[in-house]
Amino acid sequence: MKRAVVLLSGGLDSATTLALCLREGFESYALSFDYGQRHDVEILAARRVASSLGAREHRVAKIDLRVFGGSALTDEIPVPKNRTDQPGIPVTYVPARNTIFLSYALAWCEVLGAADIFIGVNAIDYSGYPDCRPAFISAFEELSTVATKAGVEGTRFRIHAPLLEMSKAKIIQKGSELGVDFSLTHSCYDPTPDLLACGECDSCRLRLEGFRAAGLVDPIRYAAK
Repeated sequence: MKRAVVLLSGGLDSATTLALCLREGFESYALSFDYGQRHDVEILAARRVASSLGAREHRVAKIDLRVFGGSALTDEIPVPKNRTDQPGIPVTYVPARNTIFLSYALAWCEVLGAADIFIGVNAIDYSGYPDCRPAFISAFEELSTVATKAGVEGTRFRIHAPLLEMSKAKIIQKGSELGVDFSLTHSCYDPTPDLLACGECDSCRLRLEGFRAAGLVDPIRYAAK
């Protein structure tokens, strides 16, 4: 059985990506990050999802992107709420986050003898982050070939981004078809002290609209909708 590393944040996109990886017959190694984000509830969600779907192994890498800050998720910057369409990349963008995460995944691939990485980025219903675009995925795939011992010795790494051109509604429908339990997931950037999703940040609003468009009910609890 071929092995793959799957980036697992605990959100609905990465949960669906893990389910797709497993459906394709990969032995799936889930990788999450404690990177100094505003809360650790997403790590707890990732553990639940990995266990529920049957990942072969789940590891949490501890790094601290607060040393740089520059994001509402890693610095003392308020998370925008009820944001209307505005130009520019929102302050919830974490500088170089997916580049860092994919680099860790690539390192684990080399140790595992794997050539496949799955990431749940999406370029349709998303907040405009530059590291969620097809050009980024393609460039990192090329980088992996020249940046690693395995690549130099002939391994051709592949970065799978199966959700890249899917709407949030389609992602939710696909996850439901694959048996993803969305009640185990977490998407909110700024949950309440009792860990309810705020219902007002970009991530919550995209999630709620996705469930509405899919004709399904979001099973998690919100402080506001």
